[in-house]
Amino acid sequence: MKTEFSALVKRARAGDKEAFGALYGELYPDLYRFAYCALRSAEDAEDAVAEAVTDAFYGIGKLRNEDAFRSWIFRITAVKCKKMQAAYYHVAHESIQDLPLAAEAPQTEEFLDLQAAFATLAPDERLILSLSVFGGYNSADIASMICVNRNTVRSKHSRSLQKMRELMKEDVS
Repeated sequence: MKTEFSALVKRARAGDKEAFGALYGELYPDLYRFAYCALRSAEDAEDAVAEAVTDAFYGIGKLRNEDAFRSWIFRITAVKCKKMQAAYYHVAHESIQDLPLAAEAPQTEEFLDLQAAFATLAPDERLILSLSVFGGYNSADIASMICVNRNTVRSKHSRSLQKMRELMKEDVS
């Protein structure tokens, strides 16, 4: 699978639009989930992913390592999300419970409490947790993607998880 993905990236770098389309199709669900969790708006998430994919399409020739494609496109998406967060911070967003992909998960009370706890986090905290959980990236990768110090990522990640734990405990009480 990894070699097939790398082969698609190599073809896309050479200008194969169908190969890029296949890469997009494979990564879109993860990119969308990440953007939605960061922005809490379906429309904003779609816009961020569309802008990121457009930039990636036009910039893929500059990608040096086929194995870095996934982190590269997530980094582009993270930058788009961060810009949108700054621009639309004051706009009221949809509830995280409206995430279309969340309907696949069991709608237990614990799941709904988890969604509510996640929704209380600051945008940068959601961004870091989303990259960690959905993207599977470590603190060094995340720091590189969002242009902050690795220790800042670790502390925000830790504090965010602690906030969510405390909120979850309150809901149980």
